[in-house]
Amino acid sequence: MRPRHDYLAGNGRGAVLFASDLHLSPQHPQGLEELRRLIERTPAADALYLLGDIFEYWVGDDDLLEPFNQAVAEALRYAECPVYAMHGNRDFLLGHAFEVAAGTTLLPDPTPIDLFGVPTLLLHGDTLCTDDVSYQRFRAVVRRGWVQHLFLRLPHDWRRRFAGYTRQRSRAAQSRAPMAVLDVTPDAVAALLRESGATRLLHGHTHRPAHHQLRVDGRPCQRWVLADWYGVGTALRVTPEGAETIRLGAEAAV
Repeated sequence: MRPRHDYLAGNGRGAVLFASDLHLSPQHPQGLEELRRLIERTPAADALYLLGDIFEYWVGDDDLLEPFNQAVAEALRYAECPVYAMHGNRDFLLGHAFEVAAGTTLLPDPTPIDLFGVPTLLLHGDTLCTDDVSYQRFRAVVRRGWVQHLFLRLPHDWRRRFAGYTRQRSRAAQSRAPMAVLDVTPDAVAALLRESGATRLLHGHTHRPAHHQLRVDGRPCQRWVLADWYGVGTALRVTPEGAETIRLGAEAAV
């Protein structure tokens, strides 16, 4: 894999922002306010990466007709640095119309970057949960182009109802599954680091924020897991000096 973006110490503004699992929806309007606070930080950033599940659900780019989703796109357009987005398991139908409306660029999963000299691989994280066999089978089906093409031909209201139905089934299945099944598997992490040549993974999806240190074939590696926004919105700010988590709640200074 070749890096798509290079961030070098002493070049540009010297900070890159990452967030994941915003799960924005009209039912949680505080998330939009926290996104706006994140956008307020973009004048001091080289780029902002949103690593999937920006929305609680997305059943096609005609979701842009919803006022709340229009407000999200408008907020992203105000960013003063490039904004990159990645599909998550809830919003993998984000398409070109969203890119245009929000002024973003959709990235493949995974995407390699050179982050201040550290080969880093960005991904949503669901592909690492290989022990969740039923989910991986479902994912393989719904990511097929012809399946998405047929789904998008259905009336918008039908698609929204189906999304609600699948979310209910997913929550029920997760409540019965052991936590180890829902988390990433160490073998999948090691295999991806080995295959990509990266020494750092940065992802969301599991809602288990952490900074893991590990070794793969004798190489020191690390894995950063981003937090979800169901509580207080956060982002990871990476500079040549290191990384810090920033809180975006109303009580946090901007």
